[in-house]
Amino acid sequence: MNIFKADKPIFTSLSPNTQRDDIFLSLKIIFQFWKWKKGNAVSGVENWFRNYLKSGNVFSFNSGRSALLAILNSLDLKDQDEILLQGFTCNASVNPILKLKAKPVFVDIDDVLNINPDDLIKKITPRSKAIIIQHTFGWPARMDEILEIAKDNNLFVVEDCAHSLGVKYEGELCGTFGDAAFFSFGRDKIISSVFGGLAVIKDKQLAQKISTFQEKIEYPSYLWIFQQLLHPFLTNYIIMPVYWLSATLGRLMLGFLHVFLILSKAVYKNEKKGEFVEQFPKKFPNALAILALNQLKK
Repeated sequence: MNIFKADKPIFTSLSPNTQRDDIFLSLKIIFQFWKWKKGNAVSGVENWFRNYLKSGNVFSFNSGRSALLAILNSLDLKDQDEILLQGFTCNASVNPILKLKAKPVFVDIDDVLNINPDDLIKKITPRSKAIIIQHTFGWPARMDEILEIAKDNNLFVVEDCAHSLGVKYEGELCGTFGDAAFFSFGRDKIISSVFGGLAVIKDKQLAQKISTFQEKIEYPSYLWIFQQLLHPFLTNYIIMPVYWLSATLGRLMLGFLHVFLILSKAVYKNEKKGEFVEQFPKKFPNALAILALNQLKK
């Protein structure tokens, strides 16, 4: 009988890249609550990226959107200063701009879903301060053209590497071309610690501002950390099997876990309205850094 050989759905936000060792590591950490907030794993992740990107100015956060906010905050933006970014993007890239009362200016995309240099030139004004270059789905943007435009117009360049850890453009790693870059360790990214992110910046004075920003923010709550540690096990061994039986039942179960705060959403309700929620920005908790390090080793 072939009833169990039907195609299974692809879960783009339910830990698609976690393996058995990742899942059981998260369960182990649940019972080691003294490791949840502070520990050596955070510096371990930062040091891994320092060596990988050959950069000394690396700062971890609890999400990519927190890292982007830290970068933009270091620029001392004024009200309605313009940040250029592509129209095909995530609200996690837009909300930090709105949080700082700057103005997002959307640029059309090219055939590979990255920012279009031809339209970029048209959107630059005297108020333009920075550009966020997204390497969509791991496909590098046209960096030569974009960097030339940015240089000619004195734009600060931020690379959005949420999709592109390990990706190279003309032999060089993405995240090393711009003035700054940020990475995400979300549940659907190259490596996953359910939530997590990292900022990289070249200028030492701006790096000091980000360091101060990082020091002042708090750790996430124990409840929030607990939700993330539950995520790999519940999604792989409970939610996904239910989805395979019935998509309707799977949605109901996932909704139940969200409503009763057993799991957190990847994007919170108010974020879809352009707001920044209380869960961000926060420090990168040691518990999630342990998960990230395990995947970095692989």
